[in-house]
Amino acid sequence: MKSVYDIQQLLKKYGTFIYTGSRLGDLHMFEMELDELHGLGFIEQELYVKAKLILKKEITSLKK
Repeated sequence: MKSVYDIQQLLKKYGTFIYTGSRLGDLHMFEMELDELHGLGFIEQELYVKAKLILKKEITSLKK
């Protein structure tokens, strides 16, 4: 997993399609969905951590 696109594709595997019209809004929704999938045990810890780091980096770059 290397990009936000990869995270989007992961979420699609679980039937989650997110488009709010706001890039920042989308990223926050991705985070919430990842939290839910991890909490339910659908994705392993390593994948979860990588995805969260990618999202945090992207959110930080958008806020600058």
